[in-house]
Amino acid sequence: MAENRITQRTVVVVMGIIAGMAFVFSFGNVWALALRLGVPGPIAPLIAPMVDLSVTGLLVALWYLSLRGVPADQLKGATRLMHLSGLLTLALNVAEPILAGHYGRAAVDTVAPVLLLGWGAVGPQLLRHLHAVTRPAPAPEPAEESVTAPAPPPAPAQHKEAPAAVPEPLMEAARSIAASYLSEHGRPITAGQLRTRLGVALPLAAAAHARLTT
Repeated sequence: MAENRITQRTVVVVMGIIAGMAFVFSFGNVWALALRLGVPGPIAPLIAPMVDLSVTGLLVALWYLSLRGVPADQLKGATRLMHLSGLLTLALNVAEPILAGHYGRAAVDTVAPVLLLGWGAVGPQLLRHLHAVTRPAPAPEPAEESVTAPAPPPAPAQHKEAPAAVPEPLMEAARSIAASYLSEHGRPITAGQLRTRLGVALPLAAAAHARLTT
């Protein structure tokens, strides 16, 4: 368990360092481009932070939610916006050297934005997998002891199962995950698969699954 947490923290720290370095790297490039295009001096240094902070903020949000096991299909909007902001950062970084005819420098200036885009796509997936690995497995049920006393009579059918109460926000998430799974695989999701995607205990996932199938 400890090594898994160290791995999680290492991935987050590496991603954070790359995001910070990309921010600094892009700041100078976009500032130079703004001045070259005639943007007033006091305004020129404000352009890069608008784009870079958008990328950084979205990355942090995606990393946090991925660490909490939020399914990827619920983060599609934020992921698309992060990629769009990353592509805009890439375009702004290479525009100034291309306008100046410095194509070698333009190639070098693509390194930071491309790495940022790559980590933005791969990082949340890694954290989501690490979250699944570190999530504790449910405790095994105790073995039944043999007894000599007669077994009690079975409960009435309507009281045979007492599913756990499912909070409505969790139920909404279960409906969304079940619909996405059905659309993608063409078959209903199972209780075990629903438990993995929700990141909750099996009885709670089974209760949500029972409500979905009734």
